[in-house]
Amino acid sequence: MENEKIAIVGAGIAGLLLARELKAAGRDVVVLEKSRGLGGRLATKRVEAAVFDQGAQYFTAQTARFAELVAAWHDRGVVTQWPGASAHRWIGRPSMNAVGRVLAEGLEVQREARVLSVRRDGAEWEIAIEGHASMRTGQLALTAPTPQALALLRAGGVELPAALTAGLAALQYHPCLALLVTLGGPSAVPAEGIAFATGPVRWLADNTKKGISSGTNAAVTVHLNPEFAAKHYTKTEAELAPLVLPGIAEQLGAPVTGLALHRWKFSEPSATFAEPSVWRPELGLGLAGDAFGGPRVEGAAVSGWALADKILGEPEDA
Repeated sequence: MENEKIAIVGAGIAGLLLARELKAAGRDVVVLEKSRGLGGRLATKRVEAAVFDQGAQYFTAQTARFAELVAAWHDRGVVTQWPGASAHRWIGRPSMNAVGRVLAEGLEVQREARVLSVRRDGAEWEIAIEGHASMRTGQLALTAPTPQALALLRAGGVELPAALTAGLAALQYHPCLALLVTLGGPSAVPAEGIAFATGPVRWLADNTKKGISSGTNAAVTVHLNPEFAAKHYTKTEAELAPLVLPGIAEQLGAPVTGLALHRWKFSEPSATFAEPSVWRPELGLGLAGDAFGGPRVEGAAVSGWALADKILGEPEDA
């Protein structure tokens, strides 16, 4: 292969683990990430003095390979068990975005590099990046949410086989709205959090009791359920507050002193692809992510590893 560089679009768990496997095997890898953060939905946000895990609140490790990786993170102090939780829930230290930072160590990661389109030009990929010169690589892996990956391919005029395109197009995502609520004192949310079966709220987590935010005033992440989020996705935090906060006032237990909002348009895949990853060697194109490995952090990891195995199983001079 004349151009041996591999570009990975997306610095979530799938993309970073894929990059690490490829680099460990001696491949030339670059990761392109549209935002400043690393780790995808393992995200953390500071709002004045409060700190919130705004995306995934925890993750589990059910497969041997991922459990081994998590154990290594634990030994380094990168993760710990959620305080007070009876189940094995892992959280990042000092916050969830620590996992992405550790996975990116030693990798070439270009942040704030929003990919606009990907185009196949002969034996190479031409990658258009907002505000940057285009990049040319021999191989390409798309680990962003599948609707975004397909949009990049369409923008570059890339056509996949009809059956594959249909299967990928069926991988839709639920949105999520995360209200980041600062209180004027301690909350009444138990240390292990609260999951709701009905109503607009899906989950409450007190970041202060989790050890993510310091001080006596609670910083509570409120995840709204997918149906509510889809219906009210464009609303502001001020518009959402009267629809949500009165119903959880007892659980919050203290006056609300601050409110912020984060929107996740592609939060959780509603279906899983039949295979843990897609690799088209004739195009030098791969796709991976939680829509392939399963709608969990571990699913994204499994998918990234699966794609690495497929790429590395191909002769380098193919």
